[in-house]
Amino acid sequence: MNYDTFFRKQIDGLRREGNYRVFAELERHAGQFPKATHYKERGEAPVTVWCSNDYLGMGQHPAVIGAMHEALDRCGAGAGGTRNIAGTNHYHVMLERELADLHHTDAALLFNSGYMSNWATLSTLAGRLPGCVVLSDESNHASMIEGVRHSRANKRIWRHNDPEDLRRQLAQLDPDQPKLVAFESVYSMDGDIAPIAEICDVAEEFGAMTYLDEVHAVGLYGPRGGGISERDGVAHRLTVIEGTLAKAFGVVGGYIAGSAALCDFVRSFASGFIFTTAVPPAVAAGAVASIRHLKTSQAERIRQQSQVAKLRRRLDAIGVPHYANPSHIVPVMVGDPVLCKQISDRLLDEFGVYVQPINYPTVPRGTERLRITPSPLHTDADIEYLADSLATIWSELSLRRAA
Repeated sequence: MNYDTFFRKQIDGLRREGNYRVFAELERHAGQFPKATHYKERGEAPVTVWCSNDYLGMGQHPAVIGAMHEALDRCGAGAGGTRNIAGTNHYHVMLERELADLHHTDAALLFNSGYMSNWATLSTLAGRLPGCVVLSDESNHASMIEGVRHSRANKRIWRHNDPEDLRRQLAQLDPDQPKLVAFESVYSMDGDIAPIAEICDVAEEFGAMTYLDEVHAVGLYGPRGGGISERDGVAHRLTVIEGTLAKAFGVVGGYIAGSAALCDFVRSFASGFIFTTAVPPAVAAGAVASIRHLKTSQAERIRQQSQVAKLRRRLDAIGVPHYANPSHIVPVMVGDPVLCKQISDRLLDEFGVYVQPINYPTVPRGTERLRITPSPLHTDADIEYLADSLATIWSELSLRRAA
């Protein structure tokens, strides 16, 4: 078999479908978010980034950068090992305490990424609980799906954000059988929000554990940034809260928060935790500074929601379709993968606006989109320029379709 020929054919198929992914080479400017430099084959150009997951610009915050510099000078670059073998630094311990405090839980456990925290925790819990059945929302993230698959536990898929379908499926199971309900708070592509309290009602009725992925909500919602579960006053009802440090908190890493026994269980049995080198101390220090800041500051959250609302009003005014939701994520619906990439390319090349096209398999075919994430650091002038740029392209597309 000619392996490279096989690889090329598969890649060519993605290109024909319009689903081949091209990375934009960017250099973020410290202290100037959302401004960046776009490096391309012929030179470089300034761009404004409109699709970052650094939702609040905390990756540029002086307190975060200062804490990372201090830890780097104090501890050096790397952690030096796994958490079990020489790799547990004081900053890791402080960070886990901050996270437990954020979610009002007994304990927390730090992972290298949000993907790893989902994969390792779900596979460990579901795989080691005898006869466990996982009930997974049909729109759950790939990391959750992979974690459940790796556990080899029985799995049931319930309709997205539908507590009644969850109840119907739970009612069919043995009352004494271990059960785990896995879902997200804010879904990253559509930006819709789960009815957490109603899902908890159903789970409690049938004695099921609850596992909530809050990665697109921590830092952004609740009086201290504890996520939708904090905002809605239901965090205490959840068995596991999983989050990330790579989005609103502006650095990198993932975590779970829950009871001391549960976190110790995952720490002791999850291979994805046990055999991975710990995150650098400077990263943990930056996360601590970010979490502490957002526990007391509402300014970033208030400003972000204001800018989100302004952008939605401008998109309505110029007739650009966007998916209505109650979150900070603004999906501009295109519905065609080739066209979606063409729009993204034009925004970048002609207008200096970077919005990545989101195509299959991240979203279902026919729902391709531009996923826009306004931050508190996008100015009103930035919003006007983005809207004007989109209006120009949309007007040309409408004329072309009409012809």
